[in-house]
Amino acid sequence: MTSDRREFPERPIVGVGAVVIDGDRVLLVRRANEPLKGEWSLPGGAVELGESLREAIAREVLEETGLSVDVGPVVDVLDRIRLDDDRRVRFHYVLVDFVCRPASGALSCASDADEAVWARLDDLPAHRVAEATVTVIREAFRIRDDRARFDDPRVSIRTEKPQH
Repeated sequence: MTSDRREFPERPIVGVGAVVIDGDRVLLVRRANEPLKGEWSLPGGAVELGESLREAIAREVLEETGLSVDVGPVVDVLDRIRLDDDRRVRFHYVLVDFVCRPASGALSCASDADEAVWARLDDLPAHRVAEATVTVIREAFRIRDDRARFDDPRVSIRTEKPQH
C-alpha cells in the first residue's frame, strides 16, 4: 500500500512550478502551507494521479492565483528535500518548472497562497526568493525571450496517452 502523505513521504512526490512571466515581471506567491510556509516562491504544487505535467501546472496556477496560463517548455528539474532535526526526510519533491505566460483571468490570491504579486527581477531580493528559484526565473526569462524556443513543442515534456 502506498501513501500520499506529503510530510515524511514513503517516496518523492512529483511537483510542478510555474515561472509565469508578463513583460518584465514574474508571478510570485507567498506559501500558506509547508514546505516553504510564509516564503515567496513560484506557484505550483503536486501532480495528481492521472494528470499530465502540463495539466497540473495549469490547474495549480489557476487554483493559486486565478490566472489561466499558456504553458511553455521545461525550465529546470530539481529536487527539494527538507530534513527534520533528526535528519529524517520530512519533505521530498521532484519539481519540474515550466515557463508560462498569462492567458486570461485576474490576479487574486486563492488556495495554498497567502498572497500573490507581480515582481521585477530587481524586487526578488526584497521578497527573499531562494537563490535556486532566482536562477530558474532568470533562465525562464532567457527562454521566453527566445520566442522560437518557447513555442517549439519539441523542447517540452511529452505525455503518453494512457493505455487501456
